[in-house]
Amino acid sequence: MATVTKKDLIDRIATDLGQKRTVVKRTLQKFLDHVILELGQGNRLEFRDFGVFEIKSRKPRTAQNPKTLERVDVPARKVVKFKVGRMMQRCLEDPEKGRQMVSSRLEDSDD
Repeated sequence: MATVTKKDLIDRIATDLGQKRTVVKRTLQKFLDHVILELGQGNRLEFRDFGVFEIKSRKPRTAQNPKTLERVDVPARKVVKFKVGRMMQRCLEDPEKGRQMVSSRLEDSDD
């Protein structure tokens, strides 16, 4: 399994769109910044076919240190939950069919 970085995505998108890297980098970073801000405000983000990001609260609990077996209190905290969207789920189940679906979408968006 390969690791794809933000830089890799920026390069691919810039090539696909024929845009300068700096424009794509700024756009992608603004998008990510707004996702962080919205989640920080407790908002739910829904991207059709991709998925849904939402905040969930975890209750405080008592855990155990595996080395010392000492009990440790873990405070309540908020976590980001991601629910996979329809197209992404199909891509995970059948990568070749998913690749075709995404490719056709990319071709359609050129208009």
